[in-house]
Amino acid sequence: MSGGRPPIRVLVVEDDPVAADAHVMYVGRVPGFVAVGKAHTGAEARRALERTQVDLLLLDLHLPDVHGLQLARTLRAAGYHADVIAVTSARDLAVVREGVSLGVVQYVLKPFTFATLRDRLVRYADFRAAAGEASGQEEVDRALAALRAPAPASLPKGLSAPTLERVTSTLREDTDGLTATALAEAVGISRITARRYLEHLVDTGRAARRPQYGTVGRPELVYQWVRTASR
Repeated sequence: MSGGRPPIRVLVVEDDPVAADAHVMYVGRVPGFVAVGKAHTGAEARRALERTQVDLLLLDLHLPDVHGLQLARTLRAAGYHADVIAVTSARDLAVVREGVSLGVVQYVLKPFTFATLRDRLVRYADFRAAAGEASGQEEVDRALAALRAPAPASLPKGLSAPTLERVTSTLREDTDGLTATALAEAVGISRITARRYLEHLVDTGRAARRPQYGTVGRPELVYQWVRTASR
């Protein structure tokens, strides 16, 4: 996923020590990310930022000494520009709206699984990778869409969100692209099923296909994840 770029440095800010350790472990399992530290209070987070370069805060909103959004506001005023993925059990949409102006790019509701956090981190990395000048509105829309998870209801009949997550993760991690046969073997599904998921990713603009020549008979299609930076 990193494509030779330096890893995205993450500071975990979470008051529960067990949860903080779990989040650090989760971050370390996602290629292209590295946890550079953890803090259990807002004060600890500010001290960590003074001594460590941080690209992204994985920020619990309910800290013992300050609300997470107030911390984000203070950090912005102090000149820190790290993005924020908010971690919270609160479902108040007013809080969500407030967070947008403070650099909150994603919300993850507690409790969450590793797969959920991994998806948000990978989407953030795709968004962050966007560079250069957009050719038009469509490219701007695609860059912003990298942060949004697809709605399960939009899946074609017969496709499931968990299998799509496995297919997407496998395709993302192979920079050379995969055929339907290779993907089927990697994920543990049939070639026909793999082809359906791959075609769905092509239809939604998240994958591209190209013919692979050099074999006897018709060329086989190779599918490759479309990274925001290459668009």
